[in-house]
Amino acid sequence: MLRWRGLEATPAELGRTVVTVGMYDGVHRGHQHLIGTAVARARALGRPSLLLTFDPHPAEVVRPGSHPAILTSADRKAELVARLGVDAMCVLPFTPEFSRLSPEGFTHTVLVEHLHAAQVVVGRNFTYGHKATGTVESLAAEGRRFGFAVEGVDLTSVGQAPDLVGDGEVTISSTYIRACVAAGDMASAAMALGRPHRVDGVVVRGDRRGRELGYPTANVESPPYTAVPADGVYAGALVLRDHTTGASRSSHPAAISVGSNPTFAGSRRTVEAHLLDFSGDLYGEHVGVEFAVRLRGMAAFPGVPELLEAMARDVQDTRAALGL
Repeated sequence: MLRWRGLEATPAELGRTVVTVGMYDGVHRGHQHLIGTAVARARALGRPSLLLTFDPHPAEVVRPGSHPAILTSADRKAELVARLGVDAMCVLPFTPEFSRLSPEGFTHTVLVEHLHAAQVVVGRNFTYGHKATGTVESLAAEGRRFGFAVEGVDLTSVGQAPDLVGDGEVTISSTYIRACVAAGDMASAAMALGRPHRVDGVVVRGDRRGRELGYPTANVESPPYTAVPADGVYAGALVLRDHTTGASRSSHPAAISVGSNPTFAGSRRTVEAHLLDFSGDLYGEHVGVEFAVRLRGMAAFPGVPELLEAMARDVQDTRAALGL
């Protein structure tokens, strides 16, 4: 998959494209349906499919201080959309100047002049332009003027909502998944994502306390705004990633701790993964931590013996949860 940043870097040889536009944070099941539709339309037309996304999140530019938790890193997003068959991905810097672009200006400058859209596929609730005043209907009207087709795709729902949001149908959205992650409800998050939630980062040196206790951990430092699950102990996996591309290489089952190590009066919140049946030095590795199920909440223990008993149970419970 081709990947670039900024409209000016768009390859000239790309020709006319089928474009889908959005943040696509999480690349969840709703996104997958929408992207799949765009890819299918592109193949039917014999044109490349192009996903246009933004960085940073528009909310942070329009309302500073409101940056939402991010479900997928840029590299992870690229990996996931490539698997869906997308031919090209353009990351557009979302600046204050860009936020003031009118809907008509967005259509002409972005979709027509630089991306040469033959068709645009978006969700039914898509908005664009200054103060999000553009709609699917206005985009379709502009498409008739500039010579591209527009398709609005219905949103995807999950059948039964968890207690977190009440009963009934729930529309799959990044906001919904962030709420699931924040509550530690990894089963509901996975149902909406179509896979376990993952936190990407780099393994850094920590207190080395786990090694001293016989349970060495990979201390994963993630970028700002990463959607880290609620404090607790989880069964999951640690995925090794390519340093250059960020692509996933190998996966290893792990017992994962999220929190501030209350037994030792810690103050800094960390994500630490104890890999099962693994030996080796992971410092400096680019990794992803995947959360399958929450085993228990975070707790402060009276002393090291009680903590060790709990850690032994956590490893046993992780093996059981993962079917190992």
